[in-house]
Amino acid sequence: MEKKSEPEQDRHSEQGMNPFYYIIDHMPAADIYGRVRVMFRWLFLGCITGTVVGVAGALFSKAVVWATKFRTEHDLIILGLPFAGLLIVFMYRACKDYEDKGTNLVIKSIQEGEHLPLSKAPLIVVSTTLTHLFGGSTGRESAALQMGGSIGYNLGKLFRLKEGNVKIITMCGMSAAFSALFGTPMTASFMAMEIENVGVMYYSALVPCVISALVAQGIAEKLGAMGDEFAVTIVPEFTPYYALITGILALLCAALSVIFCQVLHFSGKTYKKLLPNPYVRVFVGGCIVAALTFLSGVRYYNGAGMNVIEMAIRGNAPYPAFLLKIIFTALTLGAGYKGGEIVPALYIGATFGCLYSQLLGFDPALCAAIGMGALFCGVTNCPISSLFICFELFGFKGMPYYLLAIALSYTFSGYHSLYSSQKIMYSKYHNKYINRNTK
Repeated sequence: MEKKSEPEQDRHSEQGMNPFYYIIDHMPAADIYGRVRVMFRWLFLGCITGTVVGVAGALFSKAVVWATKFRTEHDLIILGLPFAGLLIVFMYRACKDYEDKGTNLVIKSIQEGEHLPLSKAPLIVVSTTLTHLFGGSTGRESAALQMGGSIGYNLGKLFRLKEGNVKIITMCGMSAAFSALFGTPMTASFMAMEIENVGVMYYSALVPCVISALVAQGIAEKLGAMGDEFAVTIVPEFTPYYALITGILALLCAALSVIFCQVLHFSGKTYKKLLPNPYVRVFVGGCIVAALTFLSGVRYYNGAGMNVIEMAIRGNAPYPAFLLKIIFTALTLGAGYKGGEIVPALYIGATFGCLYSQLLGFDPALCAAIGMGALFCGVTNCPISSLFICFELFGFKGMPYYLLAIALSYTFSGYHSLYSSQKIMYSKYHNKYINRNTK
């Protein structure tokens, strides 16, 4: 037998001890080249998407902040809500968008490759800003998902990507927009992958979504659009008693998330049934919201309501706030105004958690945080993203509370969702493939 030279023996000995040499020797050069090429491609596209959407998201965030500030300083502007609604309907119909599907269209684009027109981005930004300016009760994140998804999709078409890669860059746009508005890149990265098919995640989109979310957050911060953070400082030791208190709150929030989703769906269907003309529908809806605003005597239920979430964290939110926010949001979105449902869900969770804390003598900040995480999960069916948003908004200190609440809310909220295009791939109760749409 031929004896190996001493340098060759040393080399093989070194390879046996070092996995890097083993991988290099056993991986074909074509595989290495292919992986490096794909990685650099998505680094480039992720940075491009994050930059473009980050700038758009920062401008959108500043527009909503300005609209909110202007509305609070000019209270009577709420009387213009019906006329703002007429303008919104006119803009959509002028762009030949006669049946706006909102975030459902973005989800369908990822699931089935449906076309996302570039006009969707400016339409949703302008119409959401108008809704906030004149006092409609909406959020901004669904608008961000639509804006980001539209920009990402059209960037994919511009670069002539294959259909599968167009879906990935659409998710990149969603991640970037959510991250730019909320300052939560971890949540944004996973939510874009988690929201369309619950139980099946496109991990091929992980690197580009992470890159685009981080870039977008950095761009937004440079342009002065800062995300939200809330102080949760008192976190007691996680004992069986506190676990029970948390579990009850989570179950109540799961039920509340179902109610919120169903009221939103019912409102939209009822408006369309009673008022089939979109101009009449949005005008009447605006009149109702404006009238209820002045009848309530406060302005807690208009716009996104971030100030009320802060009140809930401090423990002094109005007791019926969660219920009235459901009504105001349903009346606004059902009539055809634009915006989002997730911030209202966070508002409802925070104010309900605040009320729960007052009844049981629990810390209001922690209860509000638990409520926000549980509601977010209940209406989106995204448990991983819900856990991450708790960490990014409230810190890691209350981890056991958030973890338990989100697990229970995900399970007991059933197959309800804000988005009818969302699919539940695996049963929440059995180890079974079901592939069904949400209710």
